[in-house]
Amino acid sequence: MTAPLPALACFVALVFASMAASAADVRRDEARVLAAGDGRLLYRETHWTLPGPRPDRWVLYRCADGAAFARKRVLAAPSPLAPDFALEDARDGYREGVRAAAGGRSVFVHAPGRAEATRVLAIPADGVIDAGFDAAVRRHWPRLVRGEAVKLQFLVPSRKRFYPVQVQRVASVDWNGVPAERLRMRLDAWFGFAVPDVTLLYARDDQRLLEFAGTGNLRDGDGDHPQVRIVFERTPRTATAQELADARSLPLAGRCRF
Repeated sequence: MTAPLPALACFVALVFASMAASAADVRRDEARVLAAGDGRLLYRETHWTLPGPRPDRWVLYRCADGAAFARKRVLAAPSPLAPDFALEDARDGYREGVRAAAGGRSVFVHAPGRAEATRVLAIPADGVIDAGFDAAVRRHWPRLVRGEAVKLQFLVPSRKRFYPVQVQRVASVDWNGVPAERLRMRLDAWFGFAVPDVTLLYARDDQRLLEFAGTGNLRDGDGDHPQVRIVFERTPRTATAQELADARSLPLAGRCRF
């Protein structure tokens, strides 16, 4: 039976309205990545977050001169705390990430001049991968605000294993006019004294990451992971679906060494 034209027109209008709403709901967060010592600009990050309970996230990394050099996709499935992700650094072809595998999840690392190395891991009940840390903060927010210590297992992809960490609230602060909570993450092991703590600031109202200070996830010109301070803009922006599509297909040509 053919649908009446008015009903069909209404359906089409609803579809396009839904598409427009989805495009308008793409959130764009800009951040500057600064050297921990002298505060010089190393590179920039742009985060696009699609709406939904398990949001798809893309990150584009740009040199200080604006040229894109790396890109990451984070897919919050099967778990918001332990998402799949894939990072590509076009400066030398380095890649790392996590993907589905029989018996668990496969952590892969492809270093320049070497074959891809993989390891299948079972995800611990308190396991956290990449941007899944933000989801873990939101899940445990009431406990953190009460001052309780939250223990997690955090994946270090380059080492292809989880490490025990402890996260705890340090203080309530005003961050550029935004009420926020300062958290500290430290390695929960006897050798933790040898590993720098990570300090994070989250907005109190929506648990949005505002600032990160600790070891960066991208390597510098010497192949090391520098100590950085990542500072996000005060207010997220709204992006279009086309802007996200452009970022996903943008050639990676930057050659910054920072």
